[in-house]
Amino acid sequence: MNNPAGAPKGREELRSESAPPLRLGTRRSKLATAQSGMVAEQVRQLTGRDVELVEITTYGDVSRENLAQIGGTGVFVSALRDALLAGDIDFAVHSLKDLPTAAPEGLTLAAIPVREDPRDALVARDGLTFESLPPGATVGTGSPRRAAQLNAWARSHGLNVETVPIRGNVDTRIGYVTSGKLDAVVLAAAGLNRIGRIAEATELIAADAVLPAPGQGALAVECAASNPELAAQLAGLDDPLTRIAVTAERSLLAALEAGCSAPVGALADLVADGQTSELRLRGVVGTTDGTSLVQMSITGPVPASDDEARALGRELAAEMLAKGAAGLMGERAL
Repeated sequence: MNNPAGAPKGREELRSESAPPLRLGTRRSKLATAQSGMVAEQVRQLTGRDVELVEITTYGDVSRENLAQIGGTGVFVSALRDALLAGDIDFAVHSLKDLPTAAPEGLTLAAIPVREDPRDALVARDGLTFESLPPGATVGTGSPRRAAQLNAWARSHGLNVETVPIRGNVDTRIGYVTSGKLDAVVLAAAGLNRIGRIAEATELIAADAVLPAPGQGALAVECAASNPELAAQLAGLDDPLTRIAVTAERSLLAALEAGCSAPVGALADLVADGQTSELRLRGVVGTTDGTSLVQMSITGPVPASDDEARALGRELAAEMLAKGAAGLMGERAL
C-alpha cells in the first residue's frame, strides 16, 4: 500500500531507501541464478534491502574438460571468492558440494539454509528406472562418485550398463537423453527441484544405492569476514541441523584428503530410535569401475556443535582408511 503524503515511514521502508542494494554474486547458469534468486528473496525479507544478482563466470563454467582432469576442487567458486575479497560483490551463493573443505582466509560461511533433497535422480528414456535399463544402456554422469556407485550397483544386480562422462548444464545433460544420444543421465535431485524440472526424473535414487556428494542439496552463503554486520544478518538464513549434517560430511571428505571431484559419497541424516534421534553418517569410496568399494557408517548422538560434527566425520574417515579407502581414491578418471 502506498504511503499517504506526510505519514511517517516505517523502519523497513526507510532502510530500503537509504541503503544501496546488496550485490549477490552467482554463477551464470540457470540453476545457479535460480537458487541465488531464492536466497536473494530471503535476504530481502531479512534485511529490508534490495538485492541484485551479479553474474560471474567461473573456470568450471568455461572449461569443457572432465572435472577430475581439471582438479574439480574450487573450479566453480574461486572467481566468486575473488570478487568477494575484491569488494565487487557483498555476498555469494554456492552449491555447498562445490566448496573446498579448507576454510578460506578473509571469508565467512555466514549461512547454510535448509537443505533440499540430497539424493541423485535418474532421467531416462521411456520412463525407465536404473534396474530396468536394457543391456548395453549408456548412462551419462560427470561425477566419479556416481560412476563408482552406479557401476557397483550394476555389477551387484547383473546389469550390463555403461557409464560415460558428460559435462554441461541441466538442459544439456537432459538433452543427451531426449536426443537419443544416451539412454539416461544422473543429476542432483535438488537442482531439478530448484528449476522446476523434477517431474522429468524417472527415478529418485535411494541413498542406500548411491550416496550423494558431501553437502549435496545444500547451499552456502558466504561473505567477507570484514563485514560482520552483514554476516550476522545472513546468519538468519542458517539451519542448524543442515549445518551439523553437512559439517560431518565435509569433515569426512577432508579427513580422507579428497577433493570434491574424488569418488567419495557421504550423507548424514537423523535416525529415530524410540523417543530419541541420533545422527547417522554414511560414507563410501570406490574405484570408478565399481569393482571395489569401501562403504561404512557410524551413528551417535546428534552433535551439539560444529566441532562435534567434525569429530564424527574424522572418526568414520579413520575407520574407512583402515579398510583401504586411500588406495581407492587414486583412480578418479571416468
